[in-house]
Amino acid sequence: LLSPRGRVLEHGMPRFFRRLAEGVFDEEDVRQRARELGDFIADAREQYGIAAPVAVGFSNGANIAAALLLLKPDVLAGAILLRAMVPLSAPPKAELAGKPVLLLSGQADPIVTASNSAKLATLLSDAGARVDHKVLPAGHQLSQADVTLAREWIGNVHAKAA
Repeated sequence: LLSPRGRVLEHGMPRFFRRLAEGVFDEEDVRQRARELGDFIADAREQYGIAAPVAVGFSNGANIAAALLLLKPDVLAGAILLRAMVPLSAPPKAELAGKPVLLLSGQADPIVTASNSAKLATLLSDAGARVDHKVLPAGHQLSQADVTLAREWIGNVHAKAA
């Protein structure tokens, strides 16, 4: 288990990258921070002898995980993305070769539009990921349904890998 914390502070709260406004990312910072996080994960894997992890992130954490999938695809084994949006306006062509991704969106999310989360699902699928995208009757907060679906999904991923 690796639990990194974002190194950018916004109103005293840690984030993984800077925003210019709500829903508007500093994409240069996204790219830099994704490279740094990818290097951290690669170093931790080597130091501790662990396999590529499955990222689990909510909102900003989900967005940096999505950026990692696109910018450094070999760093992660897959991801659970809770309330994620497209992290880069012009992402590179990634090769995700069947990596499992669970994308959980909120039907009433005031921050991540339905079209944005659908675009992310398509972007990851087109890169070869096995995307399971579910839209829940929720906003931009976590719900018990998120926890239940994530638990079931990760159990199924591990069962298929065994």
